[in-house]
Amino acid sequence: MKPVICQTELQPLHFCIVICYFTVTNSEFSRAGDFLIGGLFEVHDTNEMASEFTPVAIDCSKQPFIVTNYRKLQLMRFAVEQINNSTQLLPGVTLGYEIFDLCSDTRSFPGILDFISVNESVRPWHQLQPRPGNMTSKVISVIGTYSSTMTRTVAPILAMDFIPLVNYGSTSSAFSEKVKYPSIMRTVLPNQQMIEAMVTILLHFRWHWVAFLFDNGEYSTDGADLFLKKIKDTEICLAYSDEINANTNFSEMFQKIDTQKINVVIIFAPGRTASMVIQAAINLKISKKVWMATDAWAFNRKLLEMPKIDSIGTVIGIIQPKSEIPGFHDFLYSLQNISGQGEERVCSQMCNCRQLTTEEIVAADPAYSFPVYSAVYVVAHALHNLLQCESGQCNTSTTVYPYMVLAELKTSNFTLLNKTIKFDENGDPEFGFYSIVFWNNEEAEEVGFFKMYPFVDYYINSTKIQWYTNGKVSVPTSLCSQDCPVGSAKQQNGIHTCCFDCIVCLNGTYINTTADPYTCVNCSATEWSTTASTSCRPRSVEFISFEDTAAIVTLFLTVGFVGCLCLCSVSVFFYFGKPQEAFCILRLLPFVLFYTVCLACFVVRSFQIVSIFKIGAKYPSVQRWWMKYHGQWLVIAVAFILQVLLMLISYTSVPPKLYNETVLYPEQIVLACDINRAAVSGSLILCATLCLLCFVFSYMGKELPKNYNEAKAITFCLLLLALTWVIFATIFILYRGKHLQTLNALAVLSSLYSFLLWYFLPKCCIILFQPEKNTPQYFQGLIQSYTKTISQ
Repeated sequence: MKPVICQTELQPLHFCIVICYFTVTNSEFSRAGDFLIGGLFEVHDTNEMASEFTPVAIDCSKQPFIVTNYRKLQLMRFAVEQINNSTQLLPGVTLGYEIFDLCSDTRSFPGILDFISVNESVRPWHQLQPRPGNMTSKVISVIGTYSSTMTRTVAPILAMDFIPLVNYGSTSSAFSEKVKYPSIMRTVLPNQQMIEAMVTILLHFRWHWVAFLFDNGEYSTDGADLFLKKIKDTEICLAYSDEINANTNFSEMFQKIDTQKINVVIIFAPGRTASMVIQAAINLKISKKVWMATDAWAFNRKLLEMPKIDSIGTVIGIIQPKSEIPGFHDFLYSLQNISGQGEERVCSQMCNCRQLTTEEIVAADPAYSFPVYSAVYVVAHALHNLLQCESGQCNTSTTVYPYMVLAELKTSNFTLLNKTIKFDENGDPEFGFYSIVFWNNEEAEEVGFFKMYPFVDYYINSTKIQWYTNGKVSVPTSLCSQDCPVGSAKQQNGIHTCCFDCIVCLNGTYINTTADPYTCVNCSATEWSTTASTSCRPRSVEFISFEDTAAIVTLFLTVGFVGCLCLCSVSVFFYFGKPQEAFCILRLLPFVLFYTVCLACFVVRSFQIVSIFKIGAKYPSVQRWWMKYHGQWLVIAVAFILQVLLMLISYTSVPPKLYNETVLYPEQIVLACDINRAAVSGSLILCATLCLLCFVFSYMGKELPKNYNEAKAITFCLLLLALTWVIFATIFILYRGKHLQTLNALAVLSSLYSFLLWYFLPKCCIILFQPEKNTPQYFQGLIQSYTKTISQ
């Protein structure tokens, strides 16, 4: 053993580390070869939390022995031996290794500095200069380390000489940043993939209300950050999170978890931290929980065999799959004196290894077997390419520098145990998958998988999982609020989106939980919905077609006016069929315009009757003026022109338009016309005025001879007219369905029929059946008889 002191000069604000390490040959930790590969394995563990740091050198041999990491070390040795025994990969070239027990990330540096030494010396950074051609680092690459915190410490030192660090266990996403860590390649899936698998499982089982426990190591804090980012746009809510350390009050922590009714607890931390949490849960009798384990502790044999482990609930783990490495077990059994039988072992540092059997190594946690195995083969294939070994013989005269190996590693593309080994631009593997396991009677039983390459896919056999719910098949729930009933929107209650009240969507609205579970969306004008709907239905379009029975009857009755009030009856034809803007105009215009003429005629006629019997006798000058200037035509012309002006103004300012009635009948669209009542009020007032004048003049003739009842007939017609429109107005207020158009047409017809049946029809009867009463002599006799009566 030979101590070496680093060459340095003490300067202000600078210091150097003076270290001693030991060069050893022909041991489990060292093998001579043409090219050396470094190995960093945490064979011993300081068992210190990430926050603890004491600037004092440490004796790794006095720390707890980790058999699973020792198994990884043996796997590296096996891979090197297998490659050396191969005649195809590196023919004529042997690989050697220097392996160091890196038990602390802050107090165990001899091995790392040995890797970057040249001629057994390390020069300070400020003295680094281009090296002569025959001077290169001792190792061409390093395999390691397991923890992310360790890697964060080691990587910058190795990066000074661009020594590739082929990592088999550090999963922090930080190492994907090539600007900070240019020399790291890794054969283990990064934390991003672990979080992706974890969130997929949570969504698969609809566990939306979870707790996340971690420590302050690089691995845990990175996982916590990634988890928060990943669940941001999902239904998952982080109800509780806590950093675990030596001072954690587990009683208070679990009380908070129980108070919030959190049934799923994620422990994203190394095995020692997970052990603290699980042991505390057992001691505090925490039960009825689902625990999600990462590959850092899902295969932890001590936890699997911990007494009363079944009492805490159900444990679901995401792990590196078990990979059988052909020949590895035979290699282990072939080793002699593996435990040293109590003798002092020769390690990279002097260490006392406890008595260990081959069976213990074989039975140790097999996780990360393939990442370690493939890491060695990645370096070997890089050498294969650099030494041009394709011809069956390697060019040993080629000088190989670490940066050359790094460049070849990035372009790796070969098959190993039926897996294609290659890396992406970040140095992360484009191979591998996760196994999903369930802790069942001290065994981690595989129940599914999650893979990323060549595409994302997963499978979970839920029937294999025995939930803590007394063997029931139903999956435990972990929700802040139960799902809303169908047709109800969520109304967030508090800071978490998982906590909400349910609001039933009203008529005319619906909820699309896929697009937006928080908003009741209004249906369009052509759709309708009932209370608590998840979609809108198209409204049925309603209007009176010409084939409708009511239309046929109404139009048949309208034919009776051909030649009699025909211009008024034209409007009836436009109340049927699918409404158009022209229909809306012609429904009112012909009727109002020409019915005004009709009313004006009856005003003139009723005035003439009164004038003949009453006004002519008392006021002969009025009678003469009326006859001289043709007063009847003057009144009709003025009424017509005035109505034309009023209709022109109303139609210009607010023309009738199409209108869809969707409020009163949610399931229908009633096609109708919207006529502004304020705009046509002038026209309606004119008609009403004419009716009033007609009624006044007709009422003045109530005392006329019984045989002369024309004034009474006009009065009766006016009463029928008024009754018709009062009835229609009442219906219009109470009913807006499609048959309102028919009722409107019938009201128009009733207005016309009131004069036809009670004024013109009696006259026709006199003409046809009593012609003697239709002579000038007869009317003259009535006038003379009435004059004598009133003079007496």
